[in-house]
Parts: sequence; C-alpha cells; structure tokens
Amino acid sequence: MTEPKRALAGFTLIELMVTIAVIGILAGIGMSSYLHSIDQAKITKAVADIAVLEKEIITFYLVNKRYPDSLAEIGRDTFPDPWGNPYSFLNIETAKGKGAMRKDHFLVPLNTDFDLYSLGKDGKSQPPLTAKSSHDDILRANNGEYIGLASGY
Repeated sequence: MTEPKRALAGFTLIELMVTIAVIGILAGIGMSSYLHSIDQAKITKAVADIAVLEKEIITFYLVNKRYPDSLAEIGRDTFPDPWGNPYSFLNIETAKGKGAMRKDHFLVPLNTDFDLYSLGKDGKSQPPLTAKSSHDDILRANNGEYIGLASGY
C-alpha cells in the first residue's frame, strides 16, 4: 500500500494570516519610533531657531540701544517654527503689565528682557507654564540661559 502524496503547492491560510499579523505588529512598533524621532527633530530645530533669533534680537539691541517691538523689525515676522506657526516675541520693556509675560510654576516671569518662544506641536499657549497648552512650547527662559521644552523647565 502506498501513502497518498501531500500537495506542496503553497502556504496555508493560517500561515499567511500569522505572517501578516507579525508584519503589522513590527510596522506599528517601527512607525511609533519613527514618529517620536520626527517630533524630537522638530523640537531640536525649534531650539536652534530660538537661539539664532535670540542672537539677532541681541544684535538689534546692541545697535539700537533697545529691543525690537516685534520680530518684523529684524525681518523675521514670517519665519515659521517647525510646525508652521510664527515664533512669538514680547518686548518686556514695552509690554503693558505682566499679563502677557511667560511665567514659571510660581507665576514669576521667565525673563527680564524679552520673551521668545514657539507654540509647539499643538499650536496653543498661555503665559503660565502650568497651563496644559503650554507644556509642549519651546521657550527661552532665564534671559537665555535655558532654551528648551516648557515641560522640562
């Protein structure tokens, strides 16, 4: 008696489904890591942009003996952050009151000269860093000694 020959034509449906599931899981893990890397790159770019803008504002101050009233005075009013929003600037010397000034967790102003920041990924912000919409902002604090995420300050 001879044994029946088994067909070796291809993969079973279960083998294909398991393979597709494994590929999907690996793609999900890879995509998450990729998106995190993109966010980190944008934050790094915003920190570098703010450092450059700070130098241009200080140069303006050294030449004119005053800080600019807006980024338009240094030709940077249309300079977008990595998320496509304009950078925010406030000349503290000419600001009316302390309401618009950026404030730390104790509601003390972050700077004594000028505020310069990006609205971050969500495109929203409020003056105190304790506000949820301010946590993703990239800002300049301590008169330029700190440039980074508001949540890290």
